[in-house]
Amino acid sequence: MADQSRQGSESSRRDIRDEVDEDLRADVRLLGSLLGRVLTESGGEGLLDDVEKLRALTIDAYERENNASIEDAEELVDSFTPARAEQVARAFTCYFHLSNLAEEHHRVRVLRARDAVGEAAPADSLPAAIERLVAEVGTDETAERLRRLRFHPVLTAHPTEARRRAVASGIRRISELLGERDVTQPGTNAAAENDRRLLEEIDVLWRTSPLRTTRPTPLDEVRTAMNIFDQTLFQIVPRVYRLLDDWLLGNDAGAKPVEAPAFMRLGSWIGADRDGNPFVTAAVTKTAAAIASEHILLGLEHAATRIGRTLTLDSADTPPDARLLALWERQRNFAGEVTAQIGTRAPNEPHRRVLLVIAERITATRLRNADLAYAKPEELLDDLRIIQGSLRSAGAMRSANGELQNLIWQVETFGFHLAELEVRQHSKVHRQALAEIRSGGELSDMTTEVLDVYRTISFLQERYGLNVSRRYIVSFTQSSADLANVYALAEAAMGSAEAAPILDAVPLFETFDDLQASTTILAEMIELPAVKARLAATGRKLEVMLGYSDSSKDVGPVSATLALYSAQSKIAQWARDNDIELTLFHGRGGALGRGGGPANEAVLAQPPGSVEGRFKLTEQGEVIFAQYGDKTIAARHIEQMAAATLLASSPANEEENRQATDDFAAVASTMDVRSRERFYELIKSDGFAPWFAEVTPLEEVGLLALGSRPARRGLSIESLEDLRAIPWVFAWTQARINLTGWFGLGSALAAVGDEAVLRDAYARWPLFTAMINNVEMSLAKTDDRLAQRYLALGDRADLAELVLDEMRITREWVQRTTGHSELLEGRPVLRRAVRLRSPYVDALSLLQLRALKSVRASGSTDPADAPHQLLLLAVNGVAAGLQNTG
Repeated sequence: MADQSRQGSESSRRDIRDEVDEDLRADVRLLGSLLGRVLTESGGEGLLDDVEKLRALTIDAYERENNASIEDAEELVDSFTPARAEQVARAFTCYFHLSNLAEEHHRVRVLRARDAVGEAAPADSLPAAIERLVAEVGTDETAERLRRLRFHPVLTAHPTEARRRAVASGIRRISELLGERDVTQPGTNAAAENDRRLLEEIDVLWRTSPLRTTRPTPLDEVRTAMNIFDQTLFQIVPRVYRLLDDWLLGNDAGAKPVEAPAFMRLGSWIGADRDGNPFVTAAVTKTAAAIASEHILLGLEHAATRIGRTLTLDSADTPPDARLLALWERQRNFAGEVTAQIGTRAPNEPHRRVLLVIAERITATRLRNADLAYAKPEELLDDLRIIQGSLRSAGAMRSANGELQNLIWQVETFGFHLAELEVRQHSKVHRQALAEIRSGGELSDMTTEVLDVYRTISFLQERYGLNVSRRYIVSFTQSSADLANVYALAEAAMGSAEAAPILDAVPLFETFDDLQASTTILAEMIELPAVKARLAATGRKLEVMLGYSDSSKDVGPVSATLALYSAQSKIAQWARDNDIELTLFHGRGGALGRGGGPANEAVLAQPPGSVEGRFKLTEQGEVIFAQYGDKTIAARHIEQMAAATLLASSPANEEENRQATDDFAAVASTMDVRSRERFYELIKSDGFAPWFAEVTPLEEVGLLALGSRPARRGLSIESLEDLRAIPWVFAWTQARINLTGWFGLGSALAAVGDEAVLRDAYARWPLFTAMINNVEMSLAKTDDRLAQRYLALGDRADLAELVLDEMRITREWVQRTTGHSELLEGRPVLRRAVRLRSPYVDALSLLQLRALKSVRASGSTDPADAPHQLLLLAVNGVAAGLQNTG
C-alpha cells in the first residue's frame, strides 16, 4: 500500500498492470504511498509492516492460487491483537475508498479526453441512437419519438450505501485535490501544497470512524439525496439536453429554437416509502417535500437572478414585443415596489427587468409570500416563454436560446417539487386499516397514520402542485381489491371521494405467483370506477411496477429473470389490447441479485412493446452516488439511459428480441424448470434459514447503521419470507459467495447441454447475453477458498457442498457458453478492476472471518465488543471493495 512498486508478488501482477492506463496507475500509486505515510505516522512502522505482509500474502494466494499463502495470511490475521486487527481493517478500507475515487477520477478523465479530441459519438450515445432510428424509421418519426422520450429515475433510500456521509465528504475533497493535480506542474510550490493537502485529507479519512454510531433518520436520507441534486443534477440535466440540441442543430445551435426535449423526470421514495419502515410517517413525508421544494426553488431563484443580471440587452437594439410589455404591466400592478426598484436599475433593459421580477417571485414562492408567489410551475414557464418569445421577435436568438432555455428546461424537469414523492405501502396494511375503519371501533395508531398519509398528500398537492405526489405504490399487489383499497382509504381519510387527493394507484408485482397473475389483476383493475376516471383524465396512461428482488429470492435469479420477461411481454400485449399507454417501472437494485448490472444493456433486452420510449427505474443505495455523484459521469449515465430507451423500441431491436425469444423458447423453458428445481433444493432444505444466518454475517449486518429501514418485517430467522431482499443479497455478497446472482444457472445451462445452442443464444438473445454477462461478473467476485471458510461456519456439510458444487458447475458452463478461457475475458477493463481489487478484499474477508468465528464462539450480541467492531469494520470495507453490495 505504501509503495506499489515493492517486491514480492508484484511481478506476478505485471500482466494485469500493463493493461492499466498509466495515469490511473500513477494515481493509485500516489494515493497508496500517501496512505502508507499516514499509517506510519499514526501507528508506526509496525502497522504498515503488518498491512504490507497481509497484502503480499493475499496477492500471492490470489494470483498463484497458492493455498499455503492463504493459510499464512489467515495465520497472520489470527495473530493480530484486537486493536491491530481493527487498524488493519480500516487501512484496507481506506485503500479501497482511495482506489474507488482514483478509478472514478480516471473515468472522468477519459470521458473528457474523448470529448477534447472530438471522437465520434460512441454507440451508446444519443446521437448514435438517433442516427440509427433515422435509418430505420425516418426523420419525422424519429423526431416524434424523441419528443415522447422519458427517462425517469427514482431515488430510493435502500440501505446499501455503507459509507458514512462524513467519509463520502472526505472522499470528495480528496477527489477534488486529485483533479487539481492534473493541472499542476510537478516540482512546483503548487504541487508541494497539493501533496500536503492530500496528506491532510487522507489523514482525516484514516482517523474518521467508518461506522455510523446511530442509524440515519429518513430526513437524514432526504438531505443526503439533496446533496446529489445540488452538486450535480440541477446543473447537468440541462447540460445533457444542450449537448443533444447542439448535435441536432449543428452550426445552427443557439441561433434557432431548441429541438431537444426535457426528457427526464425525477422521482423519490426517500421520506415517502413506508413499506416496513415505521420511521416514515405522514409528518416525515410533509417535511421531505418541503426540503425538496426549498432546494429546487433556491436553485431556480439563483439561476433566474444570475441570468437576469446578464440579460443587459438595450431596448434600442432589442425592443420588447407586446406580450413582454403586457407582462411588465401585470408585474407592476401586483408588485409595484419590486418593479419600481428594478425599473430604476434597468430602465432601458426590458427583458432584464422582467426576469429579475420573475426571480423575486420565485423567492416569494419559496417563502410562501402569497402576494408575489407563483401558484404552480406552469405560470413560471409561461412568463419565461414570454421573455423568450420577445427576444426571438427582436432577433436576439442566442439570448433566447441560451441560458434562458437552460432555466426553462430546469423548470420543465423539476417543477417546484424537484422529485415526485412516491408513497409505497404494503397491501396487508391497507387491508388491516380498512377492516378497522369498517368495524366502527376506535382506530389504532397504525390506521390513523395510514389515513394521515392521504391527508398529507392532499396538502402537498394543494401546496406544490399535482406532480409533487400522486403515485401510490401497493407492495405485494395480489388482487384488484388491493388497488381499490387505495381509493377507499383516501375517501375515508378525506370524508368523500370528491375531497380525496388525485391518486394513481400503481400495482407492484413482486413474487413469482403475482407476476404470473399480473394481467388478470390489471384487467380487473381498469374496471374500478376510480381507475376508469384516472384513465379518462390522463389519456389512458397506466403505470405498473415490477419487483426484481423478491421474485429472485422466491424462485432464484434465473427463473425470476425469465418470469419478469414473460410478465412484461404479457402486460405490454394486454396494454395494447386495451388501448393503454403503459409505463413499466423497474424496481432494480445495485446488486446482481436485485436486477443490477449495466442498466442500458437491460433496457435493450426488454420485450418488444414494453418500453415505447419510456423507462422508469429505481436508483438505489450506492448506485445513486456511483451514477450521479460526479457531473461528468452523471451526464454520461443519463445520456446512455436515454439512448437505450430510444433504441429499445426501434424495429430492429424489437425484432431481434422477438426472434430470439421465439428461437430459444425451448432453452428458456428448460432453464426455468431446472434452475428452480436446483434453487429449491437449497432454500427448501430443512434448517436452511438458520444455516444461512450462521454461515454469513446476516444478523451482524443488521447491526450496521446503514439506513433508517429495519432489515426485517418482523418474523424470526426461521423464515426467509420476512427477510428483506437487501440483507439477503448483502449477506451472501459479504461471504464472497454472491449466491443470489448466479445460483441455479449452472444446472440450467447443463440441462440444456448443447454448447453450440448456448453459444448461439449468447450471440443472439439479448436477455440471455445480459444474464450471462452479469453472472460472469458476479462469479469473478466470488472466491472458492474463502467461500469454503464461510460455509464451514455452519454444521451442514450437505448444504455447503451443494453451494460449492453449483458454483463450480456455473463457472464451467458460463465459460463454455461464452467460449472464454477465463471469466471476464471479453471485458478486459472490468476484468482488470476485479483482479486488482480481489486480493485486497480477500484480506478484509479473512479479518471478517476471524471476527465471525469469535462472535459465534462467544455467543455475544454486544455490538460494542471487539469482535463485533472488527466484523462491522470488515463488512464496511468489503462493501467498499466490491462496490455492488445490496
